[in-house]
Amino acid sequence: MMENIIQDFIVLWVVIDPIGSVPVFISHTTRLTPTQKKQTALKASITAFFILLFFLSLGQIILDAMEIPLESFQIAGGLVLLYFAFTMIFGESKPESEMSMQDKKVDVAIFPLAVPSLASPGAMMAVVLLTDNSTFSLIEQLQTVGIMLVVIAIAWLLLRGAGKIQQWIGNSGAAIVSRIMGLILASVALNSILEGIKIYFKL
Repeated sequence: MMENIIQDFIVLWVVIDPIGSVPVFISHTTRLTPTQKKQTALKASITAFFILLFFLSLGQIILDAMEIPLESFQIAGGLVLLYFAFTMIFGESKPESEMSMQDKKVDVAIFPLAVPSLASPGAMMAVVLLTDNSTFSLIEQLQTVGIMLVVIAIAWLLLRGAGKIQQWIGNSGAAIVSRIMGLILASVALNSILEGIKIYFKL
């Protein structure tokens, strides 16, 4: 039981990536007040949790109804994740697109913080796979929900402390961390694509 809990925690920690969300949060909340930043962190965390809960509860049902195999969802999720990783690696530190999003009053708590930073395609895929109805019991699925809540709570705490982290590492440090995490994210995304292809073609 404990081994399964630890394993699920590690998987969800990697795909949700609370630490990797910190530079994303910093870069998209530079113009917000401290109070607005706290509200944004809370809203992003709550939104991400309910999005993942939706996929955990209904993801497999929807995929089965549409006759979409999990490996196809895995490949598609990996491609989207890979695109996002490229934007982190090759994008400018303060791209004009971010400024235009703020001008249009796009809620950064929803995009890109809740989706795809916290509730990434990889995280959506992971919660579906970790709660496969044919493999896991209801108790085990509820256990996964609890673990997911813990990881999201940690992410919320890290986002709340993003200001102090920014003061410590500075804007240049945040940009470096963002690109390093983007490279790691690209590796995870590519692995997801290759695993999906391997399963789909039974290689």
